[in-house]
Amino acid sequence: MNIPENYLDLLKDETRAYMYLATVMPDGTPQVTPIWFNSDGTNILINSAKERVKDRNMRARPQVALVIQDPTTPYRYLQIRGRVVEITEKGGDEHINTLSLKYDGAPWKNTPGQVRVTYKIFPEHVDAH
Repeated sequence: MNIPENYLDLLKDETRAYMYLATVMPDGTPQVTPIWFNSDGTNILINSAKERVKDRNMRARPQVALVIQDPTTPYRYLQIRGRVVEITEKGGDEHINTLSLKYDGAPWKNTPGQVRVTYKIFPEHVDAH
């Protein structure tokens, strides 16, 4: 990842920073969602339920933008443009549980029949503010 070293703390689980994900609707308009995330050191990892708007958007148009905001200093943030490089249902339930433990401190309570999906986003352009 091309993230400045003094901003890497925003990717750490203990920081619990939120991310705002922008995807593109079929008509070209943006759609923005606050979302939980973590990182594998190269990619930003997010999770959603299959067939949600962001899921459909990322499958059809993998270019995304996101902001990761410092929870203690709102004007300190990372602005990232990238693309979804992998979409998988494998391990989706485990991934959302990991994120739930990070953000809520409790295991995830999945809706019966809901399919969880993990997305890997590769950061192509990074601006630190």
